[in-house]
Amino acid sequence: MAMQIIFIIVSVITLFSGIMVVTNRNLFHAALYMMLSFLGVAGLYILLDAGFMAATQLLVYIGAISILIIFAIMMTRRLMQTTETPYNSQWVWSGIGSVAIFALLVLVISQVTAVLPSDERAFMAPSAINDPVVYDALSNMVVSLGQSFVSAEQYVLPFILASILLLVALVGAIIVARPDVEEN
Repeated sequence: MAMQIIFIIVSVITLFSGIMVVTNRNLFHAALYMMLSFLGVAGLYILLDAGFMAATQLLVYIGAISILIIFAIMMTRRLMQTTETPYNSQWVWSGIGSVAIFALLVLVISQVTAVLPSDERAFMAPSAINDPVVYDALSNMVVSLGQSFVSAEQYVLPFILASILLLVALVGAIIVARPDVEEN
């Protein structure tokens, strides 16, 4: 019962902050709500006993991407001032579209799961993680993924190249966002 209450609280926080991300006109506040939404998703991963995914969510999305977005917003100071109304006038249409897309997704997922054989549906059930064979297979996948990122013969070069690319993008954003200095 306690886990269900925690799940409901974390889900409500995640949904509220996600809605505030897309409805807030102040970019800085929207980025802060986005961080809260990512934190809620990490909390949901923790409730699912997916500690690796929660740690990845915290490190990558909150620790890197959200901080980079906030840094870029703060570098462009004119975007931090609110000049328009706080909410979009098209919110009714966007709400109708969101509900329609959600209904379509529920329909498609229910049709796909109805067609799956019973043994594949059993793997998707929450009780499947209690099976020692499934648990060992998932644990071995995470260990092998971590080892492949630092192994010299697998993914270390693309990993380093991706980090260099992100660094170049950050430096480029700083150069583009900084104010022009006129020489006297």
